[in-house]
Amino acid sequence: MKPAVFSYLDPRTLEEALGALADHGDDASVLAGGQSLVPLLNMRLARPEVVVDVNRVPGLDALRVDAGAVRVGALVRAAAVERDPAVAGALPVLAEAVRHIAHPQIRSRTTIGGNIAHADPSSELPAVLAAVDGAVVLRSAEEERTVGWEEFFVSVFTTAREPEELVTEVVFPVRPELEFRWVEFARHHGDFPVAGVCLGLSLADGAVRQARLAATGVGDRPLRLREVEAALTGSVLGPETAREAGELAGRAVDPPSDVHGSGDFRRAILATLVRRTIESWPGQAQRGRKGAAA
Repeated sequence: MKPAVFSYLDPRTLEEALGALADHGDDASVLAGGQSLVPLLNMRLARPEVVVDVNRVPGLDALRVDAGAVRVGALVRAAAVERDPAVAGALPVLAEAVRHIAHPQIRSRTTIGGNIAHADPSSELPAVLAAVDGAVVLRSAEEERTVGWEEFFVSVFTTAREPEELVTEVVFPVRPELEFRWVEFARHHGDFPVAGVCLGLSLADGAVRQARLAATGVGDRPLRLREVEAALTGSVLGPETAREAGELAGRAVDPPSDVHGSGDFRRAILATLVRRTIESWPGQAQRGRKGAAA
């Protein structure tokens, strides 16, 4: 199919882009990487009157890493985050999760701002943003505001962004006290995951001092599994802890059923991912062998 007729705007400054969004509001769609919007246009699932192409707006493609956060401009491509050594050094789980997004050709076009703004409930990056307590910077012609991830993601493909606002930056705080892992299960390489988890742990002598656990694919938005985090905190990692955390994670969610699997299937996959991630945490094999010898 071909898109319905729309007007195309090609602003060359941020002010022009924000002015276009202010003028057209709900009738406008923002084009960045186009990996989500263009298929929706072609299938006529999206029928905006105006498409505002922000690809030539300067200043939206900055990728900055400092002691406090990885700050990703809305137009930064997923491939750039995947390959950036500063990102890999400051927040390796971000690059790890990006490598699971579709295929290299897609990642070369996909923008971080577009991925977050699209708010697909099975996407990887919203779950990483949730795990690190990140935020989204929104700009309109009148003001700029920073919205925490929990407020930003509202429901399936729905966010707190107002029609006149543009996502300009996504902020992933660096949590040096935590070590993070990303793991997911997809039916085919490059597919959206049936379920995925971003787990962060801080350990002292094998005991968990702090835990962060976010999940994707098991709700209408990224979920923080705070019950599991509380249960892990203070526990000593081992097979029993892993099993109990997995079971608790499965009980904590109520996934939808769809063509990719039933809710019970997604719940079981999530439980298995959590259990296996904890079982494979660095040092678990050594502790398991010592326990068996004893």
